[in-house]
This record gives sequence, structure tokens and C-alpha cells, in this order.
Amino acid sequence: MQARLHVIVSGDVQGVFFRAGVQDQAMRLELRGWVRNNPDGTVELVAEGERPALERLLSWCSHGPAGATVSRLDHEWGEPGGFPDFRIRYD
Repeated sequence: MQARLHVIVSGDVQGVFFRAGVQDQAMRLELRGWVRNNPDGTVELVAEGERPALERLLSWCSHGPAGATVSRLDHEWGEPGGFPDFRIRYD
């Protein structure tokens, strides 16, 4: 079953390779979407794919890479819209 996952990760999550880690995990799990740093210090991501793979990505986001400290993880589920790949956004 295909789904969309939208996540906002709060804590010490910028400058610790969080985005690169999300991209690595997403590609390994065959997910599509994007990840970016937000001006408020959070990391935001949207991923689409099989629900079990999205759940594994969400679990990884709860701790992130070494050096990250996740203090809050907000997420919501939705219908997929169709991304071609998984990218780091710099906007």
C-alpha cells in the first residue's frame, strides 16, 4: 500500500548530516520525496512509498544519525502524489 509521510524533526538536527542520513535511508528503502532544513532549525521531509518502508524511515528519524539529538517528531500520513526520486532541497 502506497502512502505519503510528512515529518518535522525538532532538536539538534542541523549540521549533523541529518538530511544526508534521511536521503540515504530513503534511497535504501526505495522511497521518493525530499528533505530540507527549515529556517527555524527543524528538518522537514516528505516521503512516499510502501507504508512499512515509511514506518522504518519514521523510526530512524526518531533518533537520526550520530551527533543528532531529536527532541520532537511530528508527522502525518497522506495520499502519495508522485515524486520521481528522493532529493535534498536547498530552498
